Amino acid sequence: MIPIALDPRCTRLAVVGTGERAARRLAALRAAGADEAQGFPDAPACEPLLSTLHALWIVDLAPDAARGLAERARAARVLVNVEDSPASCDFHSMAQVRRGDLLLTVSTAGAAPGLARVIRAHLGARFGEEWGERVALVRRLRDGWRDAGVAPSETARRIEALATERGWLA
Repeated sequence: MIPIALDPRCTRLAVVGTGERAARRLAALRAAGADEAQGFPDAPACEPLLSTLHALWIVDLAPDAARGLAERARAARVLVNVEDSPASCDFHSMAQVRRGDLLLTVSTAGAAPGLARVIRAHLGARFGEEWGERVALVRRLRDGWRDAGVAPSETARRIEALATERGWLA
């Protein structure tokens, strides 16, 4: 697995499927900034737009329909995730904790999603909402240091010192 973070402003995403899991997946994409992510109830509704997508989540479709849609999407060079079918996935969605611009993710490469959820809960308890403001503070400081010509290595040292002084990871 290669972990990456996609900028939703630069990617076209869609979810195909109905039901609670499809709605949750679409809501998660939109919460991550993919405001234009599209939801489709079934494969035929999505087919005309396949070639315009970068990534597609297939949720709760019958196995034959999911397999066929996944094949057609791959032929159109779209990355595919078929929920609950790791062998059918080009990528896996990660369990995540989001605190402002801080994004902590956990992946078991589809092998143990329940374990990923347990770890996510642990991280969520350890990294509270205050981390959103901490990241915003570091961003402001970093921007100022960059504008002042501070070398990246010194910026990294200052950030580490700040986190240590304030006991953020103690």
